[in-house]
Amino acid sequence: MSAWHADLAWLGPERGMAERVLVEVEGERIAAVTEGADPPAGATRLPGVTIPGLANGHSHAFHRALRGRTHRGRGDFWSWRELMYQVAGALDPDRYLELATATYAEMALAGITAVGEFHYLHHDPAGRPYADPNQMGEALIEAAGRAGIRLTLIDTCYLRAGLDGQPLAGAQVRFGDGDAGAWAERAGALRDRPGVRVAAGVHSVRAVDPAAMATVAAWAADRQAPLHLHLSEQRAENQACLAATGRTPAALAESAGVLGPRTTAVHATHLTDQDVALLGATGTAACICPTTERDLADGVGPARALADAGSPLCLGSDSHAVIDLFEEARAVELDERLATGRRGHHQPAGLLAAATGAGMAALGWDAGRLAPGQLADLVTLDLRSVRLAGTRPADAVDHLVFAATAADVSSVVVAGRQVVRDGRHLLVPDVAAALDRSIGALLELAR
Repeated sequence: MSAWHADLAWLGPERGMAERVLVEVEGERIAAVTEGADPPAGATRLPGVTIPGLANGHSHAFHRALRGRTHRGRGDFWSWRELMYQVAGALDPDRYLELATATYAEMALAGITAVGEFHYLHHDPAGRPYADPNQMGEALIEAAGRAGIRLTLIDTCYLRAGLDGQPLAGAQVRFGDGDAGAWAERAGALRDRPGVRVAAGVHSVRAVDPAAMATVAAWAADRQAPLHLHLSEQRAENQACLAATGRTPAALAESAGVLGPRTTAVHATHLTDQDVALLGATGTAACICPTTERDLADGVGPARALADAGSPLCLGSDSHAVIDLFEEARAVELDERLATGRRGHHQPAGLLAAATGAGMAALGWDAGRLAPGQLADLVTLDLRSVRLAGTRPADAVDHLVFAATAADVSSVVVAGRQVVRDGRHLLVPDVAAALDRSIGALLELAR
């Protein structure tokens, strides 16, 4: 048993902020939460404001190498994708391990205690399986362990280059398993383990035909595993899908049995009213990734309409233009303000819940709330920072969502184990140096 004493702690949208909160932990899980308590002998003090661990619902770890190198260019998602493929083609398991470790350590410093890695770099650059067909996935699993955070490995099916059925070519050949049966056989060799959940991914309606989508959905259902897919990220995808099938991507996914309460639609940016109703009626979650969606000029999605229809909202940093879930949370509201000319679409507590409990649910973890039985993830922010100075309990959630940044995180506890103390990572001594080293080596190869 260990004890953690928070000056101020957020106990969820219903209970709000509480002062002098004692969190008692047995093993990996919270045993008791007591408000208005004095710290017992041996308790670790958490000065500042403590919240549940943040969940990064959508990550492509290797995109971290693109930060600062693609932003000045013109074009759109499709031109950016060609630059991304250059980096994808240079990765091998060892380089992926180093880059992902550093990237996940950066996430830990930002208060992220679990990440959903949308993984499709399965094979070598020529499309040949490694000796262990899951060697790239295992590199990601090891990386998360080294960085001290939990991983939901979303093993993703990627079979074709477009809705016209063109075969994979160039950098894409390493993504494909040939057919859905081969994908299921390879992915089926992966196993859940402490700190790791194995989930399924449909890359997109462009990359996976309806019959294959149904195979992936059945695979996930058999294992009661999360299922994620990119959905309607760009208008061009919608137009191509309508032309090829007569259906929107959401309707096509629903016809293949993909949508449902264990499913998360990533982006969900360009939806019809019927699409919104369909996602809501099936209980499909929506993972919004605002910093990537605005960086790639993808657009602003109907987050408020999705939530009203019944779709839980969660958040992801996706391409890692920045790794800051506080920025993602406020951007959901602020971007919608710009698109509509109105304020107040989302309450701050709801956005913080999207970054914590809803994200953890989408990734398959019993976490995201400071409550007995939950995994003991505690993230503390320093109220002495210039951004959070002046915070009072009554407005603390508003400060966190609309002013805090990842730099304000001072302490991170993941499943009862402290990973960050006083703003320093305890397992990766110099995260910036690790990022610089791994990115530099990769970019040399990608030239």
